[in-house]
Parts: sequence; structure tokens; C-alpha cells
Amino acid sequence: MKSHYTIPIFIPQKACPFQCVYCNQYKITDHQQSLEPEEVINTIERYLTTFPEKAVKRIGFFGGSFTGMSIEEQNRYLDIVQPYIDAGKIDTIQLSTRPDYINEEILENLKKHRVSIVELGAQSLDERILAIVGRGHSVKDVEEASKMINGYGFELGLQMMIGLPGDTREGALRTAHKIIELGAKNTRIYPTLVIKDTVLERMYNDGEYTPLSLEEAVAWCSELMQLFEANNVKILRMGLHPSEGLMNHSSLIAGPFHVSFRELVMTRIWHDRLVKIFAGRNGDEKIVIEVPKDEMRYVIGYGSANRKLLKDNMLSFDRINFS
Repeated sequence: MKSHYTIPIFIPQKACPFQCVYCNQYKITDHQQSLEPEEVINTIERYLTTFPEKAVKRIGFFGGSFTGMSIEEQNRYLDIVQPYIDAGKIDTIQLSTRPDYINEEILENLKKHRVSIVELGAQSLDERILAIVGRGHSVKDVEEASKMINGYGFELGLQMMIGLPGDTREGALRTAHKIIELGAKNTRIYPTLVIKDTVLERMYNDGEYTPLSLEEAVAWCSELMQLFEANNVKILRMGLHPSEGLMNHSSLIAGPFHVSFRELVMTRIWHDRLVKIFAGRNGDEKIVIEVPKDEMRYVIGYGSANRKLLKDNMLSFDRINFS
């Protein structure tokens, strides 16, 4: 199977007139202004020198609401990529946008410019939460946009957030089930963080909002990950990219941020699996644990978190098979 590599082009808050309570894209991405179309070329060229020649390579327009721009401005970006696709240096394009910025004219244009993946920032599929956080669109908008995207043959992605104001574990699971029902092929799961210079920061300071703890976010995401994987929905990312502002806490006020968040989730999943396996053991019954090679580090766990559990329960004649 070929490896996939994406060249990220960030267009923070481009064309988005809304200010969701949690959002400050400039702080999240560390990009203070959008790349000018001419700068996109330099970004592409720089990344291409680091990618394996036979890998699948994509351009990804992230951070803003790409299709909220005029068709002319969208094409300024899309047209730059076309010669790279013609030359076989780039395979396709993906982008993220809002569900209320999708219509037939837009999708026709994206298809013509060889976009293959359209991700929608759904965030929640609870009407009440969408209103609380000021998303400016409805669940129906997500449903209609998803149907059109699938109908045009794009790969649909639906991003979600957990721990938004008013959210619950049960509510997050309902959103995940709805994402599956809408035919998404991929998703991203972002635990809500309190970012500097947002409405959510004011709510946090006033005691109106309490973010999830890291332990809670890991527990929620372990359930969500297993649900999505059981339904063949690929998780492209869990947790925000560790930008400098998040790493040094100059942008981060509070919330479940961790530089290795996905690894924490996988560690939790394997911990729960191991506990179940060992609990079902009969006396000195021999145990064989089948582990995909790329998941062995999760069996041991982040910071060797599962090592003691393994040591206390694995006998000399037990073994772990790699599949």
C-alpha cells in the first residue's frame, strides 16, 4: 500500500464571517495571514523535495472556509495546482469548508479542478450545541451538503469536536453515529480547547464553561475511534496539530491538549482490551494476543503505561503474535 502525504496550505478564517466561540484560527495554526497564491508554489516545491517519489501526494487547503471565497478566488488557488497534477507530481486536492458554503455550482467547479476530498466542519450534529457555539448553520445544512458532495462523487469528510459547551459523551456518540449515517469516508476529532482571544476564553474565565480533562477527552475519543473504525470511517486526525502557540501555551488557556493525543487514545484502547483479555483467562490458560506490527507501541503504551499490566499478567508461556 502506498503512503499518503499532504501538503498543507493554510487559509485561516478566509471567507468566514462567523466567529464561533472557540475559534481563533490565527492562534491555532500560527499563520497570521493567508498565503498569497504566488506563495503556494514555494510551499509545494519545498514539500515535494521531502516526499517519496512513489507516494500518493495531495494538496490540502485547510484552516478556513475555502468555498466561501468567490469562484474567481478559489480558482486562483486551484489553478496553481493543475500543472503539478498534469505533471504527475501531485495526485489530487482536498479542502475543508463549511456545510452552508456548498452548492451545485461550487461542486461542479471543484470537480473540474480535480478536487477529490471535501471535508465539512460539522463540529456537532446537535442543533442546540450549534446554536450555543455560534456556528451559523444547522444540522439540515450538514445533511444537505453531505448528500450533494456524495452525489458528485467526492470523498466526504465530516469533522467533529468533543467537549463543546453543552456537549456530553452521549451527545458526542450521537454525532458520530450521524456522521456514519451521512456517508462520511473520513473524519477528524478535535477536543475543544480554550484558545486565547476567543469568546470561550471569556466563558471559561467567568465560570460558564469547563473544558474536558485530558483523561475525559481520551476516554471519549477511545469510544469514538472504535465506533468509526468498525464502520470503515478513517480518522485523519485526533487532536489539534501541535503548533508553537499551543506547545508553549502562548495561545492555549485551558483544555485537553497533548502533543501525542492519538497515542494516548490508542494506549487507552489497548489497556481496555488487555484488561478484558486477562479477566477472561481461566487459570494458567495460554494466551496469544494478535497485534498489528504498527500498534505494538500502543500495547506497551505511551510512557510504558501498559507495561505493568502486561508484566503482572503475562506468564512465561504466553506470547504476543505480530500480524
